[in-house]
Amino acid sequence: MGKIGRNELCHCGSGKKYKKCCESKERTGGQYSRVLIVTVVGAMLAALIAGILSFNRDTSIGAGGQVWSVEHNHYHEAEHNHAH
Repeated sequence: MGKIGRNELCHCGSGKKYKKCCESKERTGGQYSRVLIVTVVGAMLAALIAGILSFNRDTSIGAGGQVWSVEHNHYHEAEHNHAH
């Protein structure tokens, strides 16, 4: 369907001119869609940044005060000293 003129009959069948009927609803809907898209994209970027930053956190200390052992590739109790 081509672009409808403001003074043409509205495509919804109301018998009113487009400018007095659906024009404002369609414009508002377009603005709402843009706001929604910007919001969703912003949330996705925030989640991506949070995910990237989580990889940069210090993972050497685990739950319960455990310490990551590079040699053994697992956590050890912090107070134990595992010498190999």
